[in-house]
Amino acid sequence: MTKQTVVLSDPKSGSVTIQMNVQNKSYISSGVPNIPSQRKILSLKKLDNKDTTTTTSTTGGAKISTWVDSMRASSPTRIKSQPSFSQNEEQISWNAQYPSALTKFDQIVNASKGKQIVMFLDYDGTLSPIVKDPERAFMTPEMRDAVKDVATYFPTAIVTGRCRDKVYNFVKLAELYYAGSHGMDIKGPSKSCKYNKTDRAVIFQAATEFLPMIEEVYQVLEETIKSIPGAKVENNKYCVSVHYRCVDEKSWPTLADKVRSVLNKYPKLKLCQGRKVLEIRPTIKWDKGNALEFLLESLGYANSSDVLPIYIGDDRTDEDAFQVLKSRGQGFGILVSKVVKETNAAYSLQEPNEVKEFLQRLVEWKRLSNSE
Repeated sequence: MTKQTVVLSDPKSGSVTIQMNVQNKSYISSGVPNIPSQRKILSLKKLDNKDTTTTTSTTGGAKISTWVDSMRASSPTRIKSQPSFSQNEEQISWNAQYPSALTKFDQIVNASKGKQIVMFLDYDGTLSPIVKDPERAFMTPEMRDAVKDVATYFPTAIVTGRCRDKVYNFVKLAELYYAGSHGMDIKGPSKSCKYNKTDRAVIFQAATEFLPMIEEVYQVLEETIKSIPGAKVENNKYCVSVHYRCVDEKSWPTLADKVRSVLNKYPKLKLCQGRKVLEIRPTIKWDKGNALEFLLESLGYANSSDVLPIYIGDDRTDEDAFQVLKSRGQGFGILVSKVVKETNAAYSLQEPNEVKEFLQRLVEWKRLSNSE
């Protein structure tokens, strides 16, 4: 068991620290992560329905081949300029199953009548475009204004794989909740929030005892993969991200082998994958779905029927949050994607510009509702 530290800061009585026990299993001893029973693991046809979290219990060429296959599956090719008839049919079918949140906007807001909308937003690929250099993933001023306006009317959280401090420096809005490192590092607004029923700021940090190990792995990986052109290692505090967006695909097996050689020495860490990124995290049972549930509880909406969570994200790691909403039968997941993907989301948007338009429409709808 791993202890997680939760601090609920009460301005009247001072800070209260709570220790929460979270299961922590070595991947060498257990082989498969312990997934909460209420969660459904997203099946991916390209991976023959295997879980996308990779363990370190096997070694050798077969293991690397599996990693590389997974890297390709998590990095879908762009839609061709002249798609075939079958591709068109597949896209049409997918669009019907996961309709545009803009087209179905009235349906979404009608479902919120008598309820408090709580907005959850991924960052990369959702609020900012996917770029070659992760250090330059800037959101536009127009997007920042849209997020700021949304936070005026609805409690709003950024839920990202990025380090919390780093994503805050990108967004620069103090009135938001920030859940960094896939929800393992959460902090609420610096000032009192009118939507928080508990009247407490929220600080959550999972498994701080992993921090020295994460820093060590970051240093080792930087040295280990520096010979691979285009590879970049990012320290996101509670996880280490290895970006391969700028790596020639022929070098992916070499990169996977080098990452595996490092990860094998740390049985308390696991490998997860996102869009052209390998992510090394602690083997604790915590993800963006847990972060969503924690924030709803912190806001006083744990078992409430008068809340409508909306989560917008583009990455495989956002599926955990989509699944939570699906399991709750409450709220909507919105996937940001131009390509056909299996997802637990209910709606879709194609790119950050459409996310901005959706947020702007939501604010305008709320303003008009308040004036009636």
